[in-house]
Amino acid sequence: MAVVVAVLRHLAPLGPRLTRIPPHACAGGRLLQHRRGLHLSSPAAIQVTVRDALNQALDEELERDERVFLLGEEVAQYDGAYKISRGLWKKYGDKRVIDTPISEMGFAGIAVGAAMAGLRPVCEFMTFNFSMQAIDQVINSAAKTCYMSAGLIGVPIVFRGPNGASAGVAAQHSQCFAAWYGHCPGLKVVSPWSAEDAKGLLKAAIRDDNPVVMLENELLYGVPFELSEQAQSKDFIIPIGKAKIERQGTHITLVSHSRLVGHCMETASVLAKEGVECEVINMRTIRPMDIEAVEASIVKTNHLITVEGGWPQFGVGAEICARIMEGPAFNYLDAPAVRVTSTDVPMPYAKNLEDNSMPQVKDIIFAVKKVLNI
Repeated sequence: MAVVVAVLRHLAPLGPRLTRIPPHACAGGRLLQHRRGLHLSSPAAIQVTVRDALNQALDEELERDERVFLLGEEVAQYDGAYKISRGLWKKYGDKRVIDTPISEMGFAGIAVGAAMAGLRPVCEFMTFNFSMQAIDQVINSAAKTCYMSAGLIGVPIVFRGPNGASAGVAAQHSQCFAAWYGHCPGLKVVSPWSAEDAKGLLKAAIRDDNPVVMLENELLYGVPFELSEQAQSKDFIIPIGKAKIERQGTHITLVSHSRLVGHCMETASVLAKEGVECEVINMRTIRPMDIEAVEASIVKTNHLITVEGGWPQFGVGAEICARIMEGPAFNYLDAPAVRVTSTDVPMPYAKNLEDNSMPQVKDIIFAVKKVLNI
């Protein structure tokens, strides 16, 4: 163990591993874009993984506000199970980055109490499946205290960690908790897809005076995304409760969150070759839900499909469809709204069954063609 600690202490200093796009890459950018339809980033843009974007956000907020601290299993000396907190313990020390015992109920309770006392804890769950051990603290303590105290006691806390299916971790480690926590008043729930989402939403969550549940995805941590010059600023945040149109379209609206936004983008690219233009909406926030963005899109496209990694019953897609049915956008639908979800079973361990349990691009394409009757 001493050898491991010694090695960890000699790791490279904190700093996101950023790949800056060289100037010459943009010299022929317009020509390439014209010939191949490629989208090239601006000279000031950089490629950043979701992991490094989260690390950058934590670093900036720890530096900005001395009330902020991070706690969870292996977040300090081991740099985090997924290396999200790489270098932060070495930079900020034991009082700001705290390793905890394997007791979610215990350290979540400590974090909630610290928030009530005026600090701003970031409580990391190694996976949100383990948050079930602490759900009493999240729901009954964090979410309800402001209401029950008539606003006298705030709980500015962030619960964050990987959510939803990963790969080969079976039924007890593959659940999506967006609908679980999105059901509860008193919580804000965010679900990022890109590196920009991850950085902006985490910074906004830490600065928010309410308890925020941030549902990340383990399979996205190593994925690089373009980070705009604006998003590189230490003052950059993404307002909680605002969706983003990732791709404009005219024929059908695809609404999703987290990793499956990428599936929707791939679907849209495939169908564009067949003359079908899909509008892709990245919800970013589950609660409060930006239903106005979905309504505005439906007015334009007249068709709706929701895509999520959770189970079908009482899911995020079910809530979106219900809100559309109850609102003015229902009159603009030319066909029933359709949900694409995981199958209604616990996640299997076998790879082929796992793939069949989660929504794939082919499933979204099938749903689009069914709704459009093509």
